[in-house]
Amino acid sequence: MTISPLLPRSLAATAALVPLGMSLPAMADLDTVRFGVPPWPGVTVKSEVAAELLEAMGYQTRQSGLAVSVILNGVAQGDLEAYLGGWYPVEEDMVEPLVEQGKVVKAAANIDGAMSGLVVPDYVYDAGVHTVADLAAHRDQFDGEILGIEAGTGINNAVNAAIDGDLAGLGDWSLRESSTAAMLAQAGQKIENHEWVTFIGWEPHWMNISYDLRYLEDSDGAGVAGIESTVWTVLPADLEQRDPDVYRFFSQFVVDIEDQNQWVYAHSYQEKDADAVASQWIATHLDTVGRWLEGVEAKNGEPAIDTVRARFD
Repeated sequence: MTISPLLPRSLAATAALVPLGMSLPAMADLDTVRFGVPPWPGVTVKSEVAAELLEAMGYQTRQSGLAVSVILNGVAQGDLEAYLGGWYPVEEDMVEPLVEQGKVVKAAANIDGAMSGLVVPDYVYDAGVHTVADLAAHRDQFDGEILGIEAGTGINNAVNAAIDGDLAGLGDWSLRESSTAAMLAQAGQKIENHEWVTFIGWEPHWMNISYDLRYLEDSDGAGVAGIESTVWTVLPADLEQRDPDVYRFFSQFVVDIEDQNQWVYAHSYQEKDADAVASQWIATHLDTVGRWLEGVEAKNGEPAIDTVRARFD
């Protein structure tokens, strides 16, 4: 999918056409806010929630499904206005150089305290498996196997490195790599049968609603559990100048992890359309929306929360 580039407005060229002594008009607000959306259900619904609020404020929106590298390039070049999935530390090496070059800004940590790493069902945790090192003491009950996601992902690589380095007693374990859907299907079957299983988990995700899971603590610096993460809103560096109200909204758009868990559960697990999930949530959480829109004006100059309430209340 390609993105139509936004033609830059040259203030220098405009100034040449203005008679001496006249001041330049302020740059016009945005008409369309363009989102880059990777194929992740959490970012899909989160982007839809933001888009529906912006549309209620009088903007048009466009969401393009793209790879993360393409999205970040689009934001840096001004071809996109927003990326709501800047997952740190995984994407830190991709985003920080653009921040240092002054091409993008991290406007807000829209999800704080996200978690990833090895998980076990609560009945396994209650049996004494609290850390990665505890896995080795119960190797036979796990068949010496960790269920993983797609090959080449950061967390899979970390697990393989721990196995290769015999960290936390994992040297004789194996990682079964597969798709995320296949991993969760197999883990779900084992949980239903009350079998022992450990697999890669993360939050926000619907797995945290469907299953009673416990995140293990790391051991021996294995780097495969208790990985705290932050998800950043990445915007073009000049967006605050181009449209202060859009920028302010994004800078205040901070989502509770439990809300995003519910979004992902409804969209990915219950297979509801993202727009239906977003609009229903907005209509029942206008107090939260009000905090996001504090001090923000709609395109018609009214308080943004008033235009949102007119549509959703």
